[in-house]
Amino acid sequence: MENCGEACFNDLPMAINVAKLRLGFENHEGRSQELTKLAAVAKEWGMFLVTNHGIPEPVLRGVKDVVKSFFQLSLEEKKASLGSYMSKENKEDGRNFLKAEDQPLIRVDRLTMKIAPKEETDRGLAVWPQTPANFRQVMESYAEKARKLCDELLCALAEALSLERNVFLQKFEPSEENEVKVKVNYYPACPRPEQVLGLPAHSDGSGLTLLMQFDTVAGLQVLKDMKWTTVSWPPDTLLLNFGDLLEIMSNGRLKSSWHRVMPPVGTDRTSIALFYNPPPHVEIEPVPIGDEDKSSIEEEYKKVVVGEYLHHLYSSRSLATSTTAIKHAITFAKA
Repeated sequence: MENCGEACFNDLPMAINVAKLRLGFENHEGRSQELTKLAAVAKEWGMFLVTNHGIPEPVLRGVKDVVKSFFQLSLEEKKASLGSYMSKENKEDGRNFLKAEDQPLIRVDRLTMKIAPKEETDRGLAVWPQTPANFRQVMESYAEKARKLCDELLCALAEALSLERNVFLQKFEPSEENEVKVKVNYYPACPRPEQVLGLPAHSDGSGLTLLMQFDTVAGLQVLKDMKWTTVSWPPDTLLLNFGDLLEIMSNGRLKSSWHRVMPPVGTDRTSIALFYNPPPHVEIEPVPIGDEDKSSIEEEYKKVVVGEYLHHLYSSRSLATSTTAIKHAITFAKA
């Protein structure tokens, strides 16, 4: 693929009603129709909106409250609250106002926490603000419920593709070893948005990414039909994005989205991305392709170890990512 143009359009992927996807849903015809919708939007967009997801509103409000409280602190207060914030040793946290050659300025203030596996949550990327005092408790509560939602959606996606229900979920086992990382991105209002990116174009190195945002409904753009499309969604609606690992496991039937973030104008924007991955030692492989599906598969994928793929992905990607539509890293998993 060649570089895409910069013309942008507004569009919205279909919303999927998770309550209708649940096995106990009494309306079997309604569930079948929702699975058909899921298959269509998943193949077209590589992401979809999630409604009736079952995560209680007070949990989401609690996440919003602690995140806003942290980012309202002064720089010195943030450093006092989180020792690794802006440190040279920790590249995951702090302000990024970076300029790469021939690329716009990148403007984002971010915070990253590794929530699972449990034995790793007190080292590595597991850094927790001390202010507000309930930050970790609130975030872990949200992550627990988000993980259950992701498990449900992995099963539903398999069903929507007429695959065995647990074909994707089984790669996330044992459950106590799968990885959950949360990244909070705070984008300050930008007076000159034409010169700035919030985040450059990329695909996620995850199985699934669950995204929530507040303060504004716009900012995320996805490359669709070789044009940048602005994806806006209403408050209290989550967005599920496919990562490279799901693309590999689905043998390319579910593509990871190529997306970027544009800076907010007139107001701040905050997003919270939860990345859900199989254990790093797990070998993932593409599901078999039936004869009826082969015509829709451009090229097949091969077995890869999750940790090895992620190492390749992050070593070949920088924050100065080009706006090209080519996902170079995933060629590592092509047969």
